[in-house]
Amino acid sequence: MNDSPPWPPRGEGSPPSQLPAGRVAVLLRRAVGAAVGGVAGLLGWVACTSVGPGTVEPPRIEGAALVGNTACYECHTNLVRIFPASAHARVPLRMPGTHEPAGCELCHGPGSLHVAAGGGRGRFILNPGRDPQICLDCHLDVAADFRQPSRHPVREGRMSCSDCHDPHGMDIMKPAGGSGWARLNEGCAGCHEAQARPFVFEHEALREGCTMCHTPHGSPHAALLTDRDNHLCLQCHVQTPGPGVASGRIFIGQVDHTDRLRMGTCWSAGCHTAVHGSDVHPRLLY
Repeated sequence: MNDSPPWPPRGEGSPPSQLPAGRVAVLLRRAVGAAVGGVAGLLGWVACTSVGPGTVEPPRIEGAALVGNTACYECHTNLVRIFPASAHARVPLRMPGTHEPAGCELCHGPGSLHVAAGGGRGRFILNPGRDPQICLDCHLDVAADFRQPSRHPVREGRMSCSDCHDPHGMDIMKPAGGSGWARLNEGCAGCHEAQARPFVFEHEALREGCTMCHTPHGSPHAALLTDRDNHLCLQCHVQTPGPGVASGRIFIGQVDHTDRLRMGTCWSAGCHTAVHGSDVHPRLLY
């Protein structure tokens, strides 16, 4: 904690009565935070200002200890070789008292018993590909998404995080084994071939990725959509009417859609049913 006063010593700057506005705001935030935290403690409340930062520890295997990445290299050479480029390698887990990284055991658990048993699939080792809870124990925001009404079936055991993410390689946002120049939507195309295939008349949003309209883990809206009903489409397609147009009219593609939008969503009201793309109609009507 910095014990220095919030203003310069007398004669070296502004006196206390002329504190900079930014410093005043900081002091006020600290005072309010301390007051709220104190009241919360007295009343038994839990607030953002009364709870310290959360900590996450590696998974445990009873009786096992860390062995470090070098031990893993003997059998899992290719994975350990590329792992330093992974986002997971940035987590500073090391052998106690050494600088030996133990990043493999951050997800797979301490490996001493696995090594002593001579290795083997599932022998005294954890596999996040089979148990997604190992991933969700760290990625708490994603764990919350998987409790949304619309979600990918990871908790149900029909998918794993590694179906969409490469936990060992440089690009964690793509499945393992894909080409380095894979196109943007390839991760989704493995399962959603009909929606992610090339079309004669494309939906331009797909140029920026499926996540322009869908959230990949979970959503309160149907079909993992980022917004509900035609509100989603209007984020890109609405136009500002020019002079002489009555207030409140909604134009899309130079066509007045005000009355049509009352019929339902853009894709379920019998209009733009080919929302991902079409081979026959430039307006994606079918």
